[in-house]
Amino acid sequence: MVADPAMPLEPGVARMVTDDQQQWTRTWIYPVLRPVSRVLALVIVALKRLTPVRWTAHRLMDRLCLWFLRRFVSPLAVELLIRHFVIETNLLNFIVRNTDTGIEPVSLRPVNLAGLGDRAVIEHDINVYEVLIALDGNRIGRPQTIDFSGLDMPELDPEPYRFRLMRLDIQTALCLMNLPFAACLTPDEYRRAVHSMRFDDSILAILSEITGDPTFLRWCSGDLAIRADSNTDVPHAVYRHAVVCEYAHAQLVRIAARGGPLTVCPVPDIDVPFMSRTRQER
Repeated sequence: MVADPAMPLEPGVARMVTDDQQQWTRTWIYPVLRPVSRVLALVIVALKRLTPVRWTAHRLMDRLCLWFLRRFVSPLAVELLIRHFVIETNLLNFIVRNTDTGIEPVSLRPVNLAGLGDRAVIEHDINVYEVLIALDGNRIGRPQTIDFSGLDMPELDPEPYRFRLMRLDIQTALCLMNLPFAACLTPDEYRRAVHSMRFDDSILAILSEITGDPTFLRWCSGDLAIRADSNTDVPHAVYRHAVVCEYAHAQLVRIAARGGPLTVCPVPDIDVPFMSRTRQER
C-alpha cells in the first residue's frame, strides 16, 4: 500500500496509516466490534427519538472522548485523529481563501488531545456546513492567483508518554467512540454530524474547480448529499472521510510544490447547486 504510485500520500503518512492497520486489534477486535457498534448506535438513536425530551450532554461526551483516547487508544491512532481535524480545516480554509465567501477562515486546528475537547467534534462538523452555506449563490472557478497558504501541519502531541490500558487502532476506536456520540447528542445533531461526511464529493468538486485539477474527482464516492441516510456504518464512513481528506490535502500540497496547477484547457465556472430554500435546510 505504501508503494502504490496512485496514492498521493507522503510515504511517512502512508506508513502511519498502514502501521495502524497492522495492529492486532484491527485484525481481531474490529471485525467483531464493527457490526455490534452499528446495531447499538441504531438502538440508541431510536430510543432517543422515542423519548419526548431532547437532552444533550456535550461536556460529558468531550470528557468521555478524551478519557478514552488517553487510556485505550494507541498514540499513533490518536495522532491520526488529531491530524484529521487540522487537515479538514486546511481544506475548508483553502476554499475560503480562494472563493468569495466573505467569512473568516476556520480556526479549529488542535495540536494535542486537549484540543479535541470543548465541543471540537461538533464544531468540526458545523464548519463544513458553514463554508458551503457561505458559497451559496457564488460562482466557483479558478482564480487568477491561487492562495496555497495555510496548508502547513503543526507538530502534534498525542501524549505517547501516558500509560494506556490498551492501544486500539483508529478503526476499532471509532466503533467505540460512536456509541457515546449517539447517546450524548440529540438524534438531529447526530444525523447532522453523520450527514456532513456526504459533502466530501462537494468539497472535492470545489477543489477541482479552484485548481483545475481533475485528480480530486477520482476520490468521489458518488453518495448523494441531497439524500439523508440514517442507516450508515458511521465508523467506516468516518475512516473513509479521513482518508479522502488526506488524499485531497496531499494533492493540494503537491500542486503548490510544483508552482501551481498545470493549465491544459480553460475550466468553466460553475454554480454550486443548493436545492434548499432556507438557511436551516441548507
